Amino acid sequence: MTEPAPAAPPAVSAVSPAFEVGGTLVRDLARDCVRLEVAEGVEGLRTLRAHFLAVGAGATGPQGRLLHLDGSTLDLGSTLKVALGPPSAQRYVFEGVVSALELVLGDGEPPLVLVHAEDALMRLRMTRRHRTYRDLTDAGLAREVAREHGLAADADAPGPRYDVVQQLNQSDLAFLRERARLIQAELWATGRTLHFRARGSRGAPAQTLVHGSQLLSVRFAADLAHQRSEVVVTGYDADRRAGIDERAGPEAVEAETAGGRVGARLLARALGPATSLRVRETALTAAEAEAWARAEMLRRGRRFVTAAGTTNGSPDLVVGGRLTLRSVGGPFEGEGYYVTRVRHTFDPERGFRTRFDAERPSLNEVV
Repeated sequence: MTEPAPAAPPAVSAVSPAFEVGGTLVRDLARDCVRLEVAEGVEGLRTLRAHFLAVGAGATGPQGRLLHLDGSTLDLGSTLKVALGPPSAQRYVFEGVVSALELVLGDGEPPLVLVHAEDALMRLRMTRRHRTYRDLTDAGLAREVAREHGLAADADAPGPRYDVVQQLNQSDLAFLRERARLIQAELWATGRTLHFRARGSRGAPAQTLVHGSQLLSVRFAADLAHQRSEVVVTGYDADRRAGIDERAGPEAVEAETAGGRVGARLLARALGPATSLRVRETALTAAEAEAWARAEMLRRGRRFVTAAGTTNGSPDLVVGGRLTLRSVGGPFEGEGYYVTRVRHTFDPERGFRTRFDAERPSLNEVV
């Protein structure tokens, strides 16, 4: 006898989210949740938006006591943790503070309470400064900002040391995002710890997704529009009284690639050499220019191939995770994808879904 084919995973994961407010499980929130979205990207700041029915047992409508508005379940400033997934694989996907409440009274529809929350980086978003920092690396700058907000710091991204760095009318979050971009570091928060580290250091689990199984849909693109065969950063070193000219080429991207065709090489072959001269920042030392040129080359090269997909609910799918995608077509098949954005959603109709963006620097060789 032939063995029966394995059952396909359920198309809908109907397990409701679990909500903890102030460290206490609040079952009423799970009962009344009709929509949940949790989103995060490599630039930092995880956000939550949840919709709750405001009528039910003990509430008769707008003229009576509406649920979730009297502070008994949550309130502005409440600490909130949310877990998703079936009991055997449930994971926390959000931890932060409630920042906004909305009430929606629709025409012929039940009242809804909308809850918005953000993680610990919200404090940085709300603080704008003029400030000068001296003799620090970018990781050192992150530690200084974390200390100002009473956060622990896990900052260990390699990069040059700067004599002077100025924060000019920027929020602390915008400032650290700019510093991370310069050296292609990543910024995120867990609990009350601010992380500022090199790409690939989150310790996120690697996963394999198969189209037609866990991977419900996916869209790929291999785009030469933003690829460059070389990145140049210039400046002037006052101590040495000499100009600065540092360059990074395809080899920077190829050092991170296990194989395949990288965008910079394909661009040169298809359209000819293309150089990007960075003029937004002016380097004051060769070390700065070298680090910035390499980081910009990596930023462009890593995004040569992009994937936007939807799974049937993957709480372990997080920013910084490594993906292997199967049954998706020869050029895009295989490993090497890096998750750059995740959005977990839940509603009673579709259940738990996870949408993600991922990127990798190469196309598979044509056989």
